[in-house]
This record gives sequence, structure tokens and C-alpha cells, in this order.
Amino acid sequence: MRHGTGTDWSRRALAVDIGGTKFAAAVVTELGEIVASRRMPTPRSRDGDVLFAALTEAVDAVLHAVGLEPHEAAVLPAVGVATAAPLDLGAGTVSPVNIPGWRDFPLRDRLVERYGCEVRMLGDAVAVAVGEHWRGAARGRRNVLGMVVSTGVGGGVVVDGRVVAGTTGNAGHIGHVSVDPFGPACVCGGTGCLEAVASGTSITRWAREHGLADGDAAAGAAGVADAALRGDPIALATFRRAGEAIGLAVAGAVTLLDLDVVVIGGGVALAGPVLFDPIADGYARYAALGYASSPRVVPALLGGDAGLIGAAGAVLRADAYWPHGR
Repeated sequence: MRHGTGTDWSRRALAVDIGGTKFAAAVVTELGEIVASRRMPTPRSRDGDVLFAALTEAVDAVLHAVGLEPHEAAVLPAVGVATAAPLDLGAGTVSPVNIPGWRDFPLRDRLVERYGCEVRMLGDAVAVAVGEHWRGAARGRRNVLGMVVSTGVGGGVVVDGRVVAGTTGNAGHIGHVSVDPFGPACVCGGTGCLEAVASGTSITRWAREHGLADGDAAAGAAGVADAALRGDPIALATFRRAGEAIGLAVAGAVTLLDLDVVVIGGGVALAGPVLFDPIADGYARYAALGYASSPRVVPALLGGDAGLIGAAGAVLRADAYWPHGR
């Protein structure tokens, strides 16, 4: 061990966040503070080993930053992994919709083999829900839906202060709930999924198809948001469509689970009122029962760190955030 003499490694976690656009890794303290981190773009490769090599490059860089070699990672209690879904907790495999190079990829076993310590996997949006419940906008609330609206749309649920995993670890995956049975085809094979309407990719596609200027569309969802802020009617209609669809889906979740708060993060959420105003309108239209009708959708506080902090929570706050027995 080269550095970090006197560090109580049992109070720190190695956290990994895997998404369709970025790989990230961090070392996180028991207070949810990131002491070192590394991010890189997700490789556009269909070779699973190439993807895994890029991920371990990020992890190794973080370990080096805190004075550990990869073979010394076992001094940490576990690796918390937030991964794009779907995943299979029992098998330890991942098949992210937006990472086609990984289908039934044995991520848990490969990480255990490389780093020699336990690996605890969560869906990336579940990790965001955990992060926001532990240290963010949902702190102190018992019943929470956390959502990520980015390349895809995901979700995770905390009920009575504990994460809900479901049978395979995919509970809360609101992005693949249909909000329009006659809507667009989704990459998952479904029809009219929320992700097919409200993800950054879908927002950009719909705006371009309906005539948004090429310059704005070329900048992705952020470009569409900028155009909406300038008052462009196509961009505004695009975000109105996406936001109301999110509001519809969220109203269903709140009605079903009687939630305290819904926290929405991810790159698309950075659009601010352009997105959140139509979300509020859609929610008000569909959340009709009294216990569900009051507004409760808020922006995330932790930004791009939420997934890493949530992944660390599965290690450092296992009593609440890790589904025991998996």
C-alpha cells in the first residue's frame, strides 16, 4: 500500500456507475462524500471485453488516487455497482438496453475476480433513488421514487426506508412502462414506453422529425432545451410531450405506492422548468385521488454523483439499501 496510512477502509466504499453514455468510479466515505472519482465515455463497442477493460481503467485510476493497487481493493468492504438495467441479481449478469455489447454479461463475477472483494449491484436508477434518499432531495422521507431521465429513463423505489429490489433486481423500472399503447416502438421491444417518449434520445429524435433546426437538434436534448428556452414552438412542444408523459407515469406510481416524494435527475432534468412544468401539469391531470393529488415531484440535488453515492450506500448502509440474501 503506497498511501493512505491510517485510513479506516471499512468506512469507505468503492462505487461504480455504469450508463449508456458514461462509466464512473469513486471512493466514497460513510458520510456519502466522494474523495476520488474518475469518469469516461462509455465505449461504442459491441465487444464485452472492451467495455469491461474501459470500466476497470476507471476503477483502477480511482484506486490509485487513494493509494491502492487493484489487488489491494479487498481492504474495502465491497464494491457497490450502479448499472444500467436490466440486470439479474441472482446470476450477477447485466444486459443494459443502451449498452448492446453486454448481454447476460457476468459483471459481478468479473469484478470479483479482478478486485477480490464482494460486489453489490443495483440498477443505476435504483442507486439514484438510494443516493437521493440517503444524502439528497428525499432525505428524511420514507417512501420515494427516484428517476433518471437521460439517455434512457429508469427508476428505483424506497419503501418504508428500504430499497425495493423485486424478484430480479429490476423493481421501479418505470422507463419501460407504456404511457401510450399506440406510441413509438421502444428499444426494449415494447410499444409506447416512457423511455421511447421522454429520454434524451427520444426527445431529440421527435424534435428533429417535427422540424427543429438542425443546429439545435445536433446538440441533443440540451440543444432542444435551449431552443425551448428561446421560445421555439417545436422545442416547447417536444418538452411538453415528454414532460406530460413523465407526469402520467409518476401519477400512476404515486397512486400505486402512496409515495412521499418523486425525485427526478439525469441530464434531461437539467432543462429545469421547461421539463418540470409539463411534468406538474401531467401529474395534476392523472393523480386524481386525494392522497395522491398534492404535488410532490422535485429535482434531484446530487447531480451526476447520485448514482455513485447510491452505489456506495448499498455497501455502507446495507441495512436499508442492500437487498439481503441476493
